[in-house]
Amino acid sequence: MGNWKLEVFKLGLYISFPVGLFYVFNQPKYFEEWVVKTRHELYPPIDEESRRHFKEVVTRRKRLQMEKELLKKLNEIEG
Repeated sequence: MGNWKLEVFKLGLYISFPVGLFYVFNQPKYFEEWVVKTRHELYPPIDEESRRHFKEVVTRRKRLQMEKELLKKLNEIEG
């Protein structure tokens, strides 16, 4: 078993090590680069072709839904 000086040193190391790592790795220059890179990987920039395709799909789905509702109402009126 160590004496009290060793215990004080270990306690200081246990406290200063995570604080030191937090200070080093949370610098804005490292953090901003990582955030920008990760954001571009998860949410790539939208190009006009995919935007146009998405709008076409949405309008087609809305049109089909409206046609189904109209057919249902027409069947209710006739039947």
